[in-house]
Amino acid sequence: MAKFFEEPICKECNLEFRTIFKKLTPDQVDFLTSNKTCSMVKRGTVLYQEGNRISGIYCVSKGILKIYKTGTEGKEQIIKFAKKGYVVGYRSTLISEPACTSVKVLEDATLCYISSQELYHLLKANSEFGIELLQIACKELGEANDYLTDIAQKSVKERLAEILIHLKDEFGVNSEEIINITLTREELANIIGTATESVIRLLSEFKSDGIIELQGRKIKLVDLNKLKKISNTF
Repeated sequence: MAKFFEEPICKECNLEFRTIFKKLTPDQVDFLTSNKTCSMVKRGTVLYQEGNRISGIYCVSKGILKIYKTGTEGKEQIIKFAKKGYVVGYRSTLISEPACTSVKVLEDATLCYISSQELYHLLKANSEFGIELLQIACKELGEANDYLTDIAQKSVKERLAEILIHLKDEFGVNSEEIINITLTREELANIIGTATESVIRLLSEFKSDGIIELQGRKIKLVDLNKLKKISNTF
């Protein structure tokens, strides 16, 4: 990872992104700023893989990370994405276990690394920060339960419609109403747990029905109400 010399300022990140560190006192934010290590990381870089021992967390100041698991045949199952203000690696760091997921840079990123020693120092000094981290863990557990329910009860078409809506809500759209994240058809398939060919066919169907428009990998949602109806998210 290349050193990023104009390091993000924690106080400014907290104000802009409302990170998990928003509960820290000014002195604790200064401690964090002094002890973190920030870097620019290129697209395609793997931060760590399943089974690796990690000794700290990464906070995303810029860019997007892909968090995934790898199946027995090498097929990825994308768990979630981490954008600016998100942290990754905290579960394995806190319980001192090997990483249960892999993390790869999807879009060029600026990341701040906080070691386990600094993280424990802040947790011991600020109980509200600890509660904030616990709430995030509970939220992610709830999302995982929802995903398992969708896999069991929804069709591939319903799941694809739902993930397109989720990506729009999570990353927003640009001035042309195109979702602000670019994914391959394979990555979309890896999110919803299906074959790439199925995603290609369904996207073509959505396009023919006037629900979306496609510009290469870019996707524009034209008829959100129809997409919600398909996804059964009303």
